[in-house]
Amino acid sequence: MVYDPRIPAKEECVLAYQLEHWAARKPDDLFVSFEGGPRWSWAEMLEQTRRAAAAFQAMGVKKGDHVLSWQPNSWEALLTWFGLNYLGAVYVPVNVAYKGALLEHVVKLSDAKLMVCHADLLDRLAQIDCGVLSDVIVTGGEATLDGFTCHPASALQADTGLTGIPEEIAPWDTQYIIFTSGTTGPSKAVLSSYVQGHAMGPVAHDYTEESDHTLVNLPLFHVGGTVFFNIALGTGSSCHLDTHFKTDVFWDTVRREKITNTLLLGAIITFLNGLPERDDDQDHTLKKSICVPWNDDARKLGKRHGITVRTTFNMTEISSPMVSDPYPPENGTCGVLRPGVEARVVDENDCELPPGVAGELIVRTDTVWGLNHGYYKNPEATAKAWRNGWFHTGDAFKYDEAGYFYFVDRIKDAIRRRGENISSFEVEAEVNAHPDVAESAAVPVPSAFNEDEVLVVVVPAKGRTIDPEALFDHLRDRMAHFMLPHYIRVIDDLPKTPTQKVQKHILRDAGVTKDTWNREAAGITVKREKIGS
Repeated sequence: MVYDPRIPAKEECVLAYQLEHWAARKPDDLFVSFEGGPRWSWAEMLEQTRRAAAAFQAMGVKKGDHVLSWQPNSWEALLTWFGLNYLGAVYVPVNVAYKGALLEHVVKLSDAKLMVCHADLLDRLAQIDCGVLSDVIVTGGEATLDGFTCHPASALQADTGLTGIPEEIAPWDTQYIIFTSGTTGPSKAVLSSYVQGHAMGPVAHDYTEESDHTLVNLPLFHVGGTVFFNIALGTGSSCHLDTHFKTDVFWDTVRREKITNTLLLGAIITFLNGLPERDDDQDHTLKKSICVPWNDDARKLGKRHGITVRTTFNMTEISSPMVSDPYPPENGTCGVLRPGVEARVVDENDCELPPGVAGELIVRTDTVWGLNHGYYKNPEATAKAWRNGWFHTGDAFKYDEAGYFYFVDRIKDAIRRRGENISSFEVEAEVNAHPDVAESAAVPVPSAFNEDEVLVVVVPAKGRTIDPEALFDHLRDRMAHFMLPHYIRVIDDLPKTPTQKVQKHILRDAGVTKDTWNREAAGITVKREKIGS
């Protein structure tokens, strides 16, 4: 019995106990359906989980052990997660795009002796130092690899499952370790407790109903995927797990599976808005969605399809500290603080800044364990992120008198020019509004005046070409003079991490290349507009 009423009971937040609860309360109700695969009720999910837990236990896995899961979204991937957590073991998913040095880094750092790996990925392990990894359960086909004890997919499911939870699991125990996708350094292994997963899921998204059926098409190595299963476990709702987002069949899936809820990020919103309008655009079951970022495109999508749309801000390390009401009024907002969360916007000395001034967002919760509890085997990074008792997000925010918080930029992506801090996010939003542009990245490059100039790197939309001067003319009436790019470079693809974050440090390091358009060389002069006399 925990005295602190802010700590949820294990039955409320720990996967094994939640699964037992719902399987007893509504055994025949759907818990999860898989695209092109099985459909499992709560009772069937519990049975499958107990069989997986027994299989892991037979291979020597016990509470607290780290086990790697290197699989695309599938029933095997979900079962790996649930089977491990039923034992109290730690689920450590790996991005399926990883290879080479990055893969070696996460495998060695994990300290895992066992991995559940898709057959198509197995050969990549031969190219790296795998540390203490010795055994691999191979799913998705048959494959072996010299130097490892490889087990068939059948090893994931024992003939007879456990009859109950073998060892008590506490709310503050580590549920999973998810790797961040660093843009400038090695990925960090984020330690997340059951309390954090519960806070990020059903606590933050308390508008979710037991009747909801959520489409999950983000990967289970990302909190954008895991969060909805934590919501389902907390609310008794259900999920449909798809392999990935598919523009052309998105609405078909929604209608066929009777989806009521989902998450739409970034380019996904653009892709869906780009579909031809139809008479039945509002003839579907989708009732609600989180859209990130919040802008005109997100608003347009919601209104067109009759969806109740909210927005939020989240990271692997935190727990959705802010969520908006439906259709917040201002673009760029992430909503208001949810109950139990404190946040400040601070300067470089952690001193709070006034409304309207950009600084770093720092957060804490009144529930202990409600945020991450550090970076595994990285005490320096943990101490830096958690200094002064607050978690430092590394993101620049501002807030207004009404309590709305607004994302401005990543701290390290801010551009300083003519005494002004320029948001690369805002520059990119204007550039991306041009019909010839698929995506862009704004980065600083040195100028002759000991400050930054703005370089915009753009990727043409399919079937389009970009004329840098025409793009500049398009921006001239849409942006403050100090934000206008001095340089524009056109490339085929932006460099990205395996989780699709733009690696801006590569663009900064490349700087002004021979193929970069220079407005000064084109004879264009930009001056500040005179206001009044």
